[in-house]
Amino acid sequence: MGQEIRTHDFTDDDFEAFRRRLRDETELLARLAAEGGMAEGWPTAGFELEVWLVDRHWRPAAINERFLEKMQNPLVTHELSRYNLELNGAHLPLREDLFSAMSAELDETLAASRRVAESMAAELVCIGILPSLEPEMLDLEAMSRLERYRALNEQVFRLREGRPLLLDIVGHDHLRREHHDVMLEAAATSFQLHLQVPASRAVRFYNASLLASAYTVALGANSPWLFGFDLWDETRIPLFEQSVDVGGYAGARGGPLRRVTFGSGYLRDSLVECFRENEEHFPVLLPMVSDDDPLQFSHLRLHNGTIWRWNRPLVGFDGDGRPHLRIEHRVMPGGPTVEDMFANAAFYYGLVAWLADMRDPPEAQLPFSQVRDNFYLAARHGLQAQIRWLDGQRGTVAALLEREVLAMARAGLRLLEVAPEEIRRFMGVVEARVRTGQDGAAWQRRWVAKHGREMVALTAAYAERQWRGEPVHGWDV
Repeated sequence: MGQEIRTHDFTDDDFEAFRRRLRDETELLARLAAEGGMAEGWPTAGFELEVWLVDRHWRPAAINERFLEKMQNPLVTHELSRYNLELNGAHLPLREDLFSAMSAELDETLAASRRVAESMAAELVCIGILPSLEPEMLDLEAMSRLERYRALNEQVFRLREGRPLLLDIVGHDHLRREHHDVMLEAAATSFQLHLQVPASRAVRFYNASLLASAYTVALGANSPWLFGFDLWDETRIPLFEQSVDVGGYAGARGGPLRRVTFGSGYLRDSLVECFRENEEHFPVLLPMVSDDDPLQFSHLRLHNGTIWRWNRPLVGFDGDGRPHLRIEHRVMPGGPTVEDMFANAAFYYGLVAWLADMRDPPEAQLPFSQVRDNFYLAARHGLQAQIRWLDGQRGTVAALLEREVLAMARAGLRLLEVAPEEIRRFMGVVEARVRTGQDGAAWQRRWVAKHGREMVALTAAYAERQWRGEPVHGWDV
């Protein structure tokens, strides 16, 4: 979905031509994977961070086009709404001082971005859902001026036969309202991690990412408030799932598979299984037909960009043009600080490396249905969610982390040859957060308990602490 398209007006012939190319590229990818034609090599890591632009009153500022004109940095790009930006980082080998290098790069990009924002009487905020956001701010006037977003909105509502989206989230409060465009999606901003994996081990890494998701969504929880309602610890999860509520071929609302989803099961033999599911079960949304070489997988990649698995497989290319496989881990929100985000990243990469390297695949111990339940329980209740884990263990996320999962992540980082000082620094942040119980969601609720539901003031207090740089477990209220 990062690529721009030429038009939002499509014909039946466009859809049919796109489907043919999509089918051919899916079969080509399957042949390449079966014949060993995909890249192997050491795992590499990358990230995307979606951030908010706010004005001097701490409310969303619809200025991303003017901002990008002034910024002129290819690492900083559009997002769905004019209130948001996407900041990207280089892909680096997963070893040695990786996390210090990635965090330094993001610090530099954020500092440059904040200077541009300041020149426009604005500021940046990295958070899952901006507390000062109001529902009336999310309309088509706030959509970024790109054809792909306009087309996405039109095609979602074509499949929904014009029916409005229903937002219905039960947490500490109950929020229920209708919305008539896809702009609710813009309320949820993420810190997305990329993991390029050896093709021969992609299934193990993908299944490990599914298993890890309950822990990463709980550790990163930073989105308790939406429109002044106290909902889940990580409200982004139900918000995003309901903001693009379109099913598969069985019907726009009644399809067996959803376009925003935790997935339909573990992989068995190949990451290609996800791309076959894409082709067989999901109607095409953006039939932009291309004359590119089939080995560019242009249609497969564009279609995949309109299916938002919380762990999404990607096809990319090495410097020599050889295709590779990546996993996009999408469960964590932005913020609270750069140090917090790369602590989360270190935990994710370490845990996944350990789980993928276990002699007996851990997915054989825990049914997919339970892993999926773990994920939603952790998104709703955070570190205090009661989940099931390997070897029949049960407990809160926090207790299981302290009992063995933090040690697994540390061991996985050692397998990846991450420097010992890196492991101490970033895993120390995670451990302190678990010990204190204060993640971003807990801090926001503590602040509101003391000061009341003053969402603008909460945004200001959060941003002030964010830019001090101290990890969230040490924030005061």
